[in-house]
Amino acid sequence: MTQNSFNTYDFLINDEDETMLLLYARDSSPENPSIELDIKNKTAFLQRNPNDGVSLSNITDEILDSLQDADKLLVCELSIEDNQKETQIIYAYEAEINY
Repeated sequence: MTQNSFNTYDFLINDEDETMLLLYARDSSPENPSIELDIKNKTAFLQRNPNDGVSLSNITDEILDSLQDADKLLVCELSIEDNQKETQIIYAYEAEINY
């Protein structure tokens, strides 16, 4: 798995217009996570813990619209596996949304 793959992420929206962020698990565990949205620039910064954060760019309008109505974002961090069927959720948590 390349470093570029490690930085891959995706957003999903369910039928209730709830948004989830999927990304690969980091080395450290989340602690009081929050996400800072920059709607104008279509970016966000996920602060996982005091020492680790993830920059997110090119967020679609659909995702931003969904997040504007929420106060928390569900985040799932997945294991990196050669066989996708073996992928597991390492961390699942809610991050407070800030603007």
